[in-house]
Amino acid sequence: MTMATPITLIGAPTDIGASRLGAAMGPDALRVAQLGEALAQQGCDVRDLGNLAGPPNPRGERDAASGLRNFPQVVAWCQSVHDAVHQVLRQQRLPMMLGGDHSVAVGSISAVARHCRATGRRLRVIWLDAHADFNTAATSPSGNAHGTPVASLCGLGPRELAELAGFAPALAEQALCQIGLRSVDAQEKFLIKRHGIEVYDMRAIDELGMREVMTRALAPIAGADDGLHLHLSFDVGFLDPEIAPGTGTTVRGGPNYREAQLCMEMIADTGRLGSLDIVELNPALDVRNQTAELVVDLVESLFGKSTLVKDVLRG
Repeated sequence: MTMATPITLIGAPTDIGASRLGAAMGPDALRVAQLGEALAQQGCDVRDLGNLAGPPNPRGERDAASGLRNFPQVVAWCQSVHDAVHQVLRQQRLPMMLGGDHSVAVGSISAVARHCRATGRRLRVIWLDAHADFNTAATSPSGNAHGTPVASLCGLGPRELAELAGFAPALAEQALCQIGLRSVDAQEKFLIKRHGIEVYDMRAIDELGMREVMTRALAPIAGADDGLHLHLSFDVGFLDPEIAPGTGTTVRGGPNYREAQLCMEMIADTGRLGSLDIVELNPALDVRNQTAELVVDLVESLFGKSTLVKDVLRG
């Protein structure tokens, strides 16, 4: 008998790193869409920690020292997320962080990196997003922290974020794979190339197909022993806005429903998913919570929901 996957939901209700308000309502929108109930129906053992507490969004100007907007508040939220995710990992449960904007992924992934170092595991991060999020404070046009988490995790930028795991970089460059990019600043392109980040943008998906892209992205996991931890950072803006309007930074030309579902199914097939972010869901921009409901449907695919065809082929 297969053991139930132990999952703990952690709400991070903040839009501290975004230019538009609304992502702070993301965790509760996912709950309204019955995320916990859907996971339980897939046989998961679900606990919900509720929402973390953190400072409100002051909508301030760029900090002179760090170069980022709302910098002290961003650090506070990332630290709170880090501590909660790390505690859940120590309990040998899968932390599912419900954002919130993407800046808080610095907290979650730093915690995962810290846990992997302590337990001798290798880390692989799949980053689903329309944007590279590889700006630094010096290159960011806006100073919004949700455009900088990858740079922070790679050891760039303010120490308070870059060293949140207790060491820097928190994430080895070869451990990261970005999928779905279609809006990348010139300086981000330079940093991606300099750091050798594995990227499959939308042109790669168009030319290769999602199956081949995911096969390549998951290749380091294939045949790996139990010493590998897979983290998925899922920005709702990864999806095409025709099917997912409820996010603050939409970019046309993203993956459609079946491409996204195949992506999730292939991750599920590895059996290695150890932690998950769901970020940048903005109910204020959604239509009757349809984006949240779509996200829940896709997350179900990460935890066992499958088509009849797959079940027949396996049987």
